[in-house]
Amino acid sequence: MPDLHAVVDDLYQTEGRRVFASLVRLVGDFDLAEEVMHEAFAAALEQWETEGVPKNPRAWLVSSGRFKAIDTMRRRSRFDASLAEVAKRQESTAAEDEVWDEAEFRDDQLRLIFTCCHPALAPNTQVALTLREVCGLTTEEVARSFLVSPATIAQRIVRGKAKIRDAGIPYEVPSVADLPERIESLLSVIYLVFNEGYSASSGESVTRRDLSGEAIRLGRILVDLLPDPEVMGLLGLMLLHESRREARMTSEGDLVLLEDQDRSRWDADHIAEGRELVERALRSGRFGIYTLQAAIAAVHSEAATADETDWRQIVVLYDLVLRSSPSPVVELNRAVAIAMRDGPEAGLKRIEAILARGDLTDYHLAHAARGDLCRRLGRTSEARAGYERALSLTRQEPERRFLQRRLSQLS
Repeated sequence: MPDLHAVVDDLYQTEGRRVFASLVRLVGDFDLAEEVMHEAFAAALEQWETEGVPKNPRAWLVSSGRFKAIDTMRRRSRFDASLAEVAKRQESTAAEDEVWDEAEFRDDQLRLIFTCCHPALAPNTQVALTLREVCGLTTEEVARSFLVSPATIAQRIVRGKAKIRDAGIPYEVPSVADLPERIESLLSVIYLVFNEGYSASSGESVTRRDLSGEAIRLGRILVDLLPDPEVMGLLGLMLLHESRREARMTSEGDLVLLEDQDRSRWDADHIAEGRELVERALRSGRFGIYTLQAAIAAVHSEAATADETDWRQIVVLYDLVLRSSPSPVVELNRAVAIAMRDGPEAGLKRIEAILARGDLTDYHLAHAARGDLCRRLGRTSEARAGYERALSLTRQEPERRFLQRRLSQLS
């Protein structure tokens, strides 16, 4: 018989959040579900030693956790009479739920994701709840990821749970009529988590592998549970960007620009999977901004060298993105693509127009892009001003070192 501790540890890693999702539905309380889930895993170590590992260990853990929740409610009912009725209802329905199938577990995960990403919650609360309750990161890990104190994250999580409870936010997959709004909120949270992992907003590292890994894991769950074209587009986008991770920094942790990356280090499996998802989403004809951005990433992935990049196609795709979801950041990215297609002067005019109207004045990448185009045009003093402004705004150490090297090269 394999080592029982190893079996239970593996189950905790692979099935723990699925067990938790089912328990949240059954007991209707995030904190109680977390508590009894851990008790169920502890009980498994004791009982499976003599009884053996059950055929469906996940179902066993959920049933064990549910009965432990009923016992906990009974004990607490001495202080809160309302819990006695809840415990009675739980006990009367417990026997009916003994049969578990894969679809039930899948639905519970989807319910939990939609609950944590409900639009009634503040965006930063959605992110904190998703990482804590769906991904299983500890409060301290979430806090470290976004460089805030554990107390701040704990407050967000507590407020989020209270909002779900007090506002009566249902633990369910939204109706067809509500699905578009809810999917948009959900995908926005996942992409925000990925972006912080792919290009950290501050700190000593270019990337945060744990965050981008969790975002991709969520994307895979969603594609499996809800194969919507934009869900596929987002997963494709994340995989195509993630394929470049190893080439984006030197062994010393310094930033490497896309045009200078060793493309042999790009992950071919991620690229193949990402392209296939993008193609499926595009064929549906019902794609949106994530699929369009993924298509841009796919064009980059097709070029064996930076010089072979099809910038004409990328500009056309940015035109579609801008029409679908106009924003100054998209304008900036399009301006850089135009500079690559038509020359630095054409791109610089567009970047300066964005800055002149007051947009992106505190966005370090806008000033870095302006500095770079001025450098290419030989406008040294303007390039220096752009790089210095970008340096004053960025909080990521590898980006700071990169900008300082650019400034020293100008000298």
